[in-house]
Amino acid sequence: MVNPKMPRSQRLAWLEGIRSVAAVMLLLYHAQLLFTGYAYTPQPTGLIENLRQLLTPVEGTGAIDPGFFLRLLGIPTWFGFQFVDVFVLISGFSLVLSVKDQHLEVGSFLKRRLLRILWPFWTVAWLSYPMLWAIGVATHSYIPSVWHTFAGATFPLLFDYGGELLLATSGPWWFVPLIISFTIVFPFLWHLLQRWGPRNLLVVSTLITLVYRVLATYQFGGHPTYVILDTPTDWHPFLLFVSKLSTFVVGMVVARLYTQGKGPVFWKPQRAFLVGLLLYTIGFVCQFYRAGWVVVDLLLPMGLALCCMVVFRAIAQPRWMQSILVWLGAHSYSYFLIHNFVVDRTVRLVIQDDLSLYYWLLPLMVIGTLILAVLADYATPMIQRVVLGLLRDLDYVLTRTTVPPRRRWSSCVGDEVLYQQKAGWTILKVEKLLDEREFFLCQISDGRRSLWVNEDDLEPVAKRSGSDAVGRNSAFF
Repeated sequence: MVNPKMPRSQRLAWLEGIRSVAAVMLLLYHAQLLFTGYAYTPQPTGLIENLRQLLTPVEGTGAIDPGFFLRLLGIPTWFGFQFVDVFVLISGFSLVLSVKDQHLEVGSFLKRRLLRILWPFWTVAWLSYPMLWAIGVATHSYIPSVWHTFAGATFPLLFDYGGELLLATSGPWWFVPLIISFTIVFPFLWHLLQRWGPRNLLVVSTLITLVYRVLATYQFGGHPTYVILDTPTDWHPFLLFVSKLSTFVVGMVVARLYTQGKGPVFWKPQRAFLVGLLLYTIGFVCQFYRAGWVVVDLLLPMGLALCCMVVFRAIAQPRWMQSILVWLGAHSYSYFLIHNFVVDRTVRLVIQDDLSLYYWLLPLMVIGTLILAVLADYATPMIQRVVLGLLRDLDYVLTRTTVPPRRRWSSCVGDEVLYQQKAGWTILKVEKLLDEREFFLCQISDGRRSLWVNEDDLEPVAKRSGSDAVGRNSAFF
């Protein structure tokens, strides 16, 4: 059982571990699909037929070739897509923790959370398009069209729920509109969670999800995102948030119980693992039947999350491992955004059909994506400051009124503030300056250093409706 007296960052190291392994599993999944030319995806033809198709890539002529065991070990990566729904569940869990014991101000919550999703996305998109263009020119390979570049760079001002505009750049990016949808509906679900209680909200959301998925399967003519099948509406009905609403609410409910010192997080490891394994086994079989599509996206993430929780809570026992998991989890969102670029260019331009080279370069793709994710996360605040600075300068040049802008808030000595979205800063001094307009400079300190910054770059802690204790990118995952 988790010690409730431990700091939250230590208690939730296992959660960051789940985020990290989920991002890596998605990379391995997409790498295998690209290398094999989509040799296998689950089909609604039954368990036996799917197992037969799944084992076909590892069947030989009777003799065991050197790569047989490697290909056999690669079978779990065919199901790496299942961690997408784990992300949905974790997102509901994390958002509840972020507003724990605080009044939820809808406007400030949506602004903060949406920007925490969009700024890393914009950073990756804006930096990726020039690199993709340069690689394409140098290798005479794929170059994103101007139209799709414009659509990706201006997201979400220009996008479609079918994900086609984003898919042209990176297939996994279809998930970004989905998680934005959950962010938008979260304040409403949070209100219902408090008003109705966890049980009633879970029952109602599950009924809504099941009814919708029945319609999506049998009336709308859709199929889940991990299936390649010719249906009237393709996978589009399963891209909407309502198709995964119950999974998100399960995360919210578990987090609410966790804050009360009860629920699955406090189960004994044996119980959590056995329940998780049972749920996962049922969900694994369900994915091979059309009727099973109705419940599979609820059973699989619950089973995976419980099993992974047990594993990573055991891994996170040493303090140094907790720090590593928290660090990896903080970069998991950018890792997710970048991984398909690395996989696609490496497989198509370098590996091609060379099986041995594929296995040699697979670890390098995993590590290389992490390095790029770290660089992107370091670049995000700089790009944010540059863009906001340019917008402020443009506004200053174009504004013709002499009326001074209204201050968002009145900074006072001793106030606790956020600087660059990080807490722990306190105002030491406030100076009013005049440079064609009135503005304020604040001297702030985090106990180790002090800085003079513009008041507009600060945010009072009291105005935030959440906390950063569950990870820098928990708004997305």
